[in-house]
Amino acid sequence: MLELVRIRNLALIDDVELEFCPGLNVLTGESGAGKSFILRALDFILGERITKDLVRPGRDRALVEAIFHLDDQELYLRRELSAQTGRSRLFINDDVSSQERLAVLRPRLLLHTSQHGQQRLLSSEHHVEILDSFLPETKVLDAQRFARESLQNILARKSELESRLAGLVAQREFLEFQLAEIQKVAPQPGEEEELVHLRELSRHSEQLRLLSTEAQGLVLGENGLQDQCTALERILVSLSAADDDFKEYAQEAGRFRDSLGEILSALRGVQSEQREAIDLEKIEKRLWELQQLQRKLKRPLESIVALGTEIEDNLSFLDASGLELNQLEKEEKQAASSLLQATQALNQARQVAAQTLTSSLEEELIGLGFSEHLKVLVEFRDVPIYLDIVEQRPRFLWLPNPGLEPQPLDRIASGGELSRFLLAVVSLQARQALPALLFDEVDSGIGGQTLIKVAERIRDLASTQQVILITHWPQLARMADEHFAIRKEVHDGQTYTLCMRLSADERQMELARMAGEEFSV
Repeated sequence: MLELVRIRNLALIDDVELEFCPGLNVLTGESGAGKSFILRALDFILGERITKDLVRPGRDRALVEAIFHLDDQELYLRRELSAQTGRSRLFINDDVSSQERLAVLRPRLLLHTSQHGQQRLLSSEHHVEILDSFLPETKVLDAQRFARESLQNILARKSELESRLAGLVAQREFLEFQLAEIQKVAPQPGEEEELVHLRELSRHSEQLRLLSTEAQGLVLGENGLQDQCTALERILVSLSAADDDFKEYAQEAGRFRDSLGEILSALRGVQSEQREAIDLEKIEKRLWELQQLQRKLKRPLESIVALGTEIEDNLSFLDASGLELNQLEKEEKQAASSLLQATQALNQARQVAAQTLTSSLEEELIGLGFSEHLKVLVEFRDVPIYLDIVEQRPRFLWLPNPGLEPQPLDRIASGGELSRFLLAVVSLQARQALPALLFDEVDSGIGGQTLIKVAERIRDLASTQQVILITHWPQLARMADEHFAIRKEVHDGQTYTLCMRLSADERQMELARMAGEEFSV
C-alpha cells in the first residue's frame, strides 16, 4: 500500500503532499492541470528516468519521497534529481541504494496501468509477457532463459574461435614459410648492433694496439711517468719535513701515481682484446644474412624476432584449437539438449496457463459488460530459436460477438474494448501480487452502462487492495474513498500545480464540474 507521496520542485509542482487511504483514491482535474507530473513523480520514485529539465526553474534539485506499507512494515523511498548533472540518487530507508534492488521491490509496490498499456495490448510480444506472468510455475521461464543464454554464450565463443581459425588456416602455409625463414637465420635481439660494433672494432684494431703500446711506454719506459712520479713523491716527502706545505703536494703526487696504475690496467685490457681474434669475414657474412632476411620479410630485425614468436603462438593455437573446437561442439550439443527440454517444459506450461487465463479473462470481461458469448483464445505460433528447437509464443484472439471468426485484438478492438481488456488483465495480475494499482484513464472510450460496470469492477478491486484512479468521469469519481483535485494556478507570475484532498462539499462541487453542471450549496 502507498501511504504517502511528497513531491518538491518537479516541473510545475513546488511542494505537494498526498496521503492515500487503503481503498479507492481518485485524482481529478482539468486537462493540463498537471496530473501527468504526479504520474511522472510516481514512476520516478519507482525507478523510471526523467530528464533534468523537469526540475523546477531556479531550484538545484527535484525530490520525490514515498512511504509504502509492505510486509507489515513501512518502506521509505527517496529519490533526488540534480538540475546540474541530471543524475539521481536513490535512498531506501535512508540508505543509499541501487536501481537493481528497487526493481526487485517494484512489482510488490505499485502496478501502473495507463493508455500506453492499451497500445501495448496490440503487440504480440506483450502478449508473451502477459501469459508468462500467469505461468503456474515461473521456474520454467527462468530455466528456459538460462538454457538459451548458456547456448548463446557457447555459440558466441565457437563463432569467435572459428572466425580466428578461418584466417589462420588460410595463412598457415605462408606462416610456416615465414617461420622457416626466420628459424634458418635465427636472429637474436640486439644482434645486428653488436655485430656492427665488432666490425668497427676490427677495422680500428691495429691503430688501437699501437696507441696502447705507445701509452704504456710513456708510463713504464725508462724515465717513464710512473718512475718520475715516484721520485717526485719521495722528494716532496723529504721537503715536507722542513715545510708542512709540501706534505699535501706529496699526497697529490701519490694519488697521481696510483691513477697511472688504473690507466695501465685499461691499456692492457685493450691489448688483451686485440689478442682475441676477430673474424671480420664471419661478421660480414652474418650481417649479410640478417640484411637479406629483413629485405625478404620487409621489416626491421627487432620486428622479425617478435614476428617469429607471434607465428609460433599462432601455429600452436591452430594445433590446439581443433581440440577446443571439438569441446565447444560437445558443450553446444549438451546446451541444445538442455534448451530443448526447457523449451518443451515452457511450451507445455504456456498451454496450461493459456487455458486458465482465457477462462478467467472471459469471466472478467463479461463482468465488464461484454456479451456472455464472448470468447478469448490464445493462438500459438512456432518460433524457431535453434535448429529444430521451436518455442511457442502466444497471441491473444477474441470473439466479442457470436457469428464471427476469432480475430487479433488490433483488428477488431476499439479503444473502449481495449480499456476493459486491460482492466481485466490487471485485475487478474493483481490477485497474484496485490500491489497498489494505479489506473491512468483506463476508462477512456467507455460510456453508458459499460462505464457503470467498469466503475463497479474498480470498486470491487478497491475492497481488497489499494487503487489510485485518475479519471475524467464523475461516475467513477463519486465512488472514491478519498478524492484529490489537481489545480493549476498562477501567483506572482509563477505557475503552480496544486493537489488537495476534498471535503464532502468540495467533492460535490468537483463532481458537478466534471459533469458540466452548475453547483450551489
